[in-house]
Amino acid sequence: MGRDNQTRVTEFLLLGLSGQSEQEEVLFGLFLWIYLVTIIGNFLIILAVICDSHLHTPMYFFLANLSSVDICFSSVTIPKMLVTHILGSKSISYMECMTQIYFFITFINMDGFLLSVMAYDRYTAICCPLHYTMIMRPKLCVLLVVVSWVITNLHAVLHTLLMVQLTFCSNNVVHHFFCDPYPILKLSCSDTFINDLMVFIVGGLIFLTPFSCIIVSYAYIFSNVLKLPSSHGIRKALSTCGSHLTVVSLFYGAILGIYMRPSSSYSVQDKVATIIFTVVTPLVNPFIYSLRNRDMKRAIRKLILGFQN
Repeated sequence: MGRDNQTRVTEFLLLGLSGQSEQEEVLFGLFLWIYLVTIIGNFLIILAVICDSHLHTPMYFFLANLSSVDICFSSVTIPKMLVTHILGSKSISYMECMTQIYFFITFINMDGFLLSVMAYDRYTAICCPLHYTMIMRPKLCVLLVVVSWVITNLHAVLHTLLMVQLTFCSNNVVHHFFCDPYPILKLSCSDTFINDLMVFIVGGLIFLTPFSCIIVSYAYIFSNVLKLPSSHGIRKALSTCGSHLTVVSLFYGAILGIYMRPSSSYSVQDKVATIIFTVVTPLVNPFIYSLRNRDMKRAIRKLILGFQN
C-alpha cells in the first residue's frame, strides 16, 4: 500500500513511563511533588535575586535567567503528563505535540547556553578579577542572554519545520510521557535522513558549542587556580564553581548519551536519562545553588521571613 493511501495521524498516544496503571499512580504523585518543588524553588531564587540588591551581579542575573528557563522547561512536559493522568486520556493532538517539541528544543538549548555563559562569568571572575566589572558590563550580560534566546528559537524552528514535513501513518503510540523528538521520529513513515542529519550537524553545533565553551573556561580556571599560593585560595576559588559543575555534569551527561546518536537507536531505557535533564535537573538546581551559597541562603531566608511578616 502506498504511503499516500495510509491514514495519517492526527493525534499521538503517550503511554507514560511505565504503561502500567498501578505504577502510573505512584509516578503521578511523584511528578506532581517534583513539579511543585521545582516551581517554588526556582521562583524563590528569581524573587531573591530581584529583591536583594546584594545579588544584583552578573552571576545572579544569569542564575535568575536559568531558574526562569527551568520553570518553563518543566512546564513543557510535566503538566501535560499530570492532566493526561487526571482525565484518563493519553492522547495529545498533532499540533500540541509539535508545539511541545518546539518549546522542548528551545528550553533545553537555552539551559545549555546559560550554563555556558555562567562558566564564562566564573572564568572572568577568577582569571581576570581586576577587570571583571569592566568586562561583565550589564549591557554585555543582557546581550549574551538575548543572543542565546535568538539562537535557540531559530534552532527550534528549524527542527519543528522539518518535523511537520514528515508523514505519520498508522502507528501513533509514543512510549514516553511527552513528545520527545526522537521517539516521534521513529514513528514516521517518511525518510528521516534529513532530520537525523540536521540533529548531527546543527543540533551537534548547538549542543557542543556551549559545552566546549564550558570545558575551555574551566581549563583556564583550573590552570589559574593551581597557581594560587595557598590551599585556602584554591578551595575558595573552586567552591564558587562547584555548584555550576554539578549542574553541568547532570545536564550534559544525560543529553550527550541520547541526542548525539541516530534516532533509530533510541530505546525505552533512554527515558531514564531523559528524566534526568527534563525533571531532575530543574528540580535540583535551586538546592544546589542555594545550599552551597551563603549569599543566596541569606537572601531566601530574608525573603521568606518577609512573607511571614
